[in-house]
Amino acid sequence: QVQLVESGGGLVQAGDSLRLSCAASGRSFSNYFMGWFRQAPGKEREFVGVIRWSGGTTYYADFVKGRCTISRDNAENTVYLQMNSLQPEDTAVYYCAAGSIGYPSYRYYRSGTYDYWGQGTQVTVSS
Repeated sequence: QVQLVESGGGLVQAGDSLRLSCAASGRSFSNYFMGWFRQAPGKEREFVGVIRWSGGTTYYADFVKGRCTISRDNAENTVYLQMNSLQPEDTAVYYCAAGSIGYPSYRYYRSGTYDYWGQGTQVTVSS
C-alpha cells in the first residue's frame, strides 16, 4: 500500500523558514516524480515544485523560485521542501504527490498527473 506522509508544517512568522518532509513507502519511487502542491482556503490546488527521484531534476513554480528547494534522501525514502522567507500568502495546506515518469515536464505542474497523494500538512504564516 503506497503511503505519502507529510510533516513539518506549523505556525511561523513572516520571514521564517520551514522544512516540510514527505515520507514515502509501499513501493519503489525510483521511476517517479515527487511533487509538492499547496491549497489555500477558497483557492485551487497549485503547483509548488517537483523533483525526479532518480537523478534529482527539479522544477519550480515561478512564485517560489529562489525561496524553495526540493531534495530527497534515498536512504530515508523522504522528499523535502525547504521554504525560506515565508510570507502570509504562503499560508496553505501543503501536499506531497507521486507521479510516474514518462510525461513531458509541463505535465508535472498539473495535479491530475499524479497517482498518489499525502494527507497534507498545514503551514500558517503570520504577519
